[in-house]
Amino acid sequence: MSSLPSPSVSARKPANASVVVLATAAAIALLYFGRVFFITVLVAVIIAFLLDPLVALVMKLKLPRAFSSFVVCSIALLVLYLMGLGIYTEFANLVEDLPMYSQRINALADNVGSRIDAMETRTVELIVPKRFQDQQAQSPAAAQAPSRQRGKKKPLTPDPTAQQPQPIQEVRIHSDPKPLYTYVYSYIRSFYDILLMASFIPFLVYFMLSWRDHLRGSFLRLFAGDSRRTVGRMWEAIADVARAYVIGNFALGLVIGIFTSIFFFAIRLPYWPLIGPLSGFLSIVPYVGLPLAIAPAVLAGVAVYDSPAIYLLIAAVVGLLHLIALNLLYPKMVGSRVHLNPLAVTVALMFWGTLWGAVGLVLAIPITAGIKAVCDNVSNWQGYGKLLGD
Repeated sequence: MSSLPSPSVSARKPANASVVVLATAAAIALLYFGRVFFITVLVAVIIAFLLDPLVALVMKLKLPRAFSSFVVCSIALLVLYLMGLGIYTEFANLVEDLPMYSQRINALADNVGSRIDAMETRTVELIVPKRFQDQQAQSPAAAQAPSRQRGKKKPLTPDPTAQQPQPIQEVRIHSDPKPLYTYVYSYIRSFYDILLMASFIPFLVYFMLSWRDHLRGSFLRLFAGDSRRTVGRMWEAIADVARAYVIGNFALGLVIGIFTSIFFFAIRLPYWPLIGPLSGFLSIVPYVGLPLAIAPAVLAGVAVYDSPAIYLLIAAVVGLLHLIALNLLYPKMVGSRVHLNPLAVTVALMFWGTLWGAVGLVLAIPITAGIKAVCDNVSNWQGYGKLLGD
């Protein structure tokens, strides 16, 4: 009796590879179409990891964890409200001066246009020989002379019997005015999902902090033995990476913002309390941080500066601070805890930026660092962790 032939390894591998490809494609599609939900949960998780040490600090006052979480969340919301109030005050003043900025930008555009025309004229005079310039200047007059002579031979007289065309009457269609709520709804409709999900973030953060012990214990009980200890190490590693990334970038942006604000105050840049911190925090955006940091200062200086030298000075100082921060401060404040190589960072920025847009660019590094922390604590995945590491 002959036994049935067993499937060969080469026959099983294509099946497993196809399953992996399909699962990966399904996961990417899920991340893309559910990006608002996943971004909301991920932001809440990062904020909860960030605030958890403060909750533990308040609990040392013999307060229950739920009340300590409420106190920390309330203080965080108060700080955000005060920061938003200051930004709104400066932004309101900027909105009042927008007509002046518009006139100034139009005047500069006209000035630049006239200078470009003058440069083109001088360039033509230098390149084109003078005899060709004289021929071009005489050609319009020579072309108009025959037409004037032909016009004198046979003057045109209107025919009184010819039927005159009737003037076109303009027909105006008066539409009923739309109610105010229609305009408001059409304006916020595109932001409805984002605003709805963002409103859940404070509640998610509070419940994650107040139920932290219960969530962590229940999650670890899903595993047994060595797997439970491995998952516990992964939990702490992900929390450490998230805190290191957020705190390090915030401290770095704050340092750049302080020095940038001092420089903007020294050159009397308008709205320097708003432009300085904004330029500092935009400077830490990966790869596009330098132009983003220069743009607000240049736009704010349009109303008061005429000399191009001051704009070159702004670009030089902001660029110098950007280079010092990323080459000297970033490796010590952030890079020492993240441990990602430049190629992995670039690919992560491309991938998450494609899926989630600008938010993906901000969250790409902490997500990739969290994946690396998971790989470093699983024996079978440590090779992938070394591939992502520096």
